[in-house]
Amino acid sequence: MIPANIQAWSKKGVEFIIESNAGEAAGFSDAQYQEAGASISSDRAEVFAKADIITQVQSFGANNINSEPDLKLLKPGQLVAGMMDPLGSPATAEVLAKTGATAIAMELVPRISRAQSMDVLSSMATLAGYKAVLMGASLSPRIMPMLMTAAGTLKPMRTFIMGVGVAGLQACATAKRLGGVVEAYDVRPAARDQIISVGAKPIELDLETESSEDKGGYAKAQGDDFIRRQQELMTAVIAEQDLVITTAAIPGAKSPILVTADMVKAMKPGSVIVDLAAERGGNCELTKLDETVVAHGVTIIGPDNLAASVPNHGSQMYGKNIETLLEHLLDEENNLTLDFEDEIVYETVVAHGGDVPHKRMREMLGYPAAEVSESIDLDADDDSATEQKEGGAS
Repeated sequence: MIPANIQAWSKKGVEFIIESNAGEAAGFSDAQYQEAGASISSDRAEVFAKADIITQVQSFGANNINSEPDLKLLKPGQLVAGMMDPLGSPATAEVLAKTGATAIAMELVPRISRAQSMDVLSSMATLAGYKAVLMGASLSPRIMPMLMTAAGTLKPMRTFIMGVGVAGLQACATAKRLGGVVEAYDVRPAARDQIISVGAKPIELDLETESSEDKGGYAKAQGDDFIRRQQELMTAVIAEQDLVITTAAIPGAKSPILVTADMVKAMKPGSVIVDLAAERGGNCELTKLDETVVAHGVTIIGPDNLAASVPNHGSQMYGKNIETLLEHLLDEENNLTLDFEDEIVYETVVAHGGDVPHKRMREMLGYPAAEVSESIDLDADDDSATEQKEGGAS
């Protein structure tokens, strides 16, 4: 959360404890947080000891640095919210449940209209799509726009976006603004109009795609025959491109291979591939996570956590996502309750009361179906319940 988010809630009586230097890399100093009404602590354990709600960016399951020591600091009844890679590491929910804490995985926020402003995946994907174009353009031996000069006409860079979710559409829009010739492809039929809306040209392949989208608007995993046919048809398209940005990811599964080694070999020397699916194995067969590989004269980038390279605006967007979550969970007296009849709650809570209430997570863990009470006051059995109801959550 950035100071502006803190200030809004401090005025409502919610107390904030910020870990010292938490916002420094994003350009937000401890002094700015203090001016917004927060207190600063240099002791991470103190933050966990005093807080009713812990908000993090990469939390349990997604954070390989602090997860284990933080786990020992969690208390029963405490709520922690952050990105947890729940579908990629479902066992984390089981571990968190044993602490008695309640965990909200921000990646699971449903794509419904009233939850849009807490959709962290869209926030981070927007930044990743933008930054991917800049990275690719900076490594290309060509410039993006067409220029007509006294020394001759410079042809515009041809840019191809594979997968047009939020990241892909932002990549299309960014490349178009920079003057490139932009084409895009997505397995979902509904994406065609979206591609056109940002000024790109849709590439259509002769494939059966009626069952390619799930209820959340994400692409569904396809069979081997579909992938093989898709790769065959795509080879000729990719061979003409100067910059290829791949974004195709399946929640909780390995990313599909869209660009094979043979396809890379057929590309023009100097071409660049930016693989935004690198964290899930990559869409390009030659991608290596967090490395730049040169093969057959083609540069292949596999960035890790690309949104973190834009920390100021990344924090602004994520802070708003968390602020909106608090608006949903706290009532007018700042009492914290969970209504499991609400879609946002039952779709995001992965651990609560010593159990894993999330339906899909239970299935992944082999648990039987569970019943959860409609509304739960997190502090109902806590000795500090009266104190929190008077002074609000922290």
